[in-house]
Amino acid sequence: MIKRMHVAVNCQDLEKSLQFYRAFFGTEPTKVKENYAKFELDDPALHFSLNVRPFEKKGALNHLGFQVNTTEEVLAMGERLKEAGLVTIDEMGTTCCYAVQDKVWVYDPDDNAWEIFYTKEDSEFESAGDARDLSLCCAPSPNQATPVTIELGSFKK
Repeated sequence: MIKRMHVAVNCQDLEKSLQFYRAFFGTEPTKVKENYAKFELDDPALHFSLNVRPFEKKGALNHLGFQVNTTEEVLAMGERLKEAGLVTIDEMGTTCCYAVQDKVWVYDPDDNAWEIFYTKEDSEFESAGDARDLSLCCAPSPNQATPVTIELGSFKK
């Protein structure tokens, strides 16, 4: 019988990653060492570890995520992540991975994309965008998560 799914992610700065994953999971890690940390979640059942190791960005990993049961759960999780100080990218009614989905994205300090998604229905199309642009499916650019400050000039003449 499977107890938990295990995912191990390399990171460059353990403190920055711990700050992100405490906010993302909404809980404290069960173990923290000089170059390692572990979160053991019960719902969903996940053993998630951070390993401080050198690595090349843009490896084989595309993204990680949690599937939920309704759009309302996506929105509630998005609000919790925003309240925890994380910058979210909302994609409601998007087509991705041959399915119509509602989702929110966040990026950890090493640019690993995490999605919280609800699958509304299957689709014949892989993504809603140009089929030649593979970046459209699945994870959006982390640059989209960067807040942009727009300063308005004076309207007085």
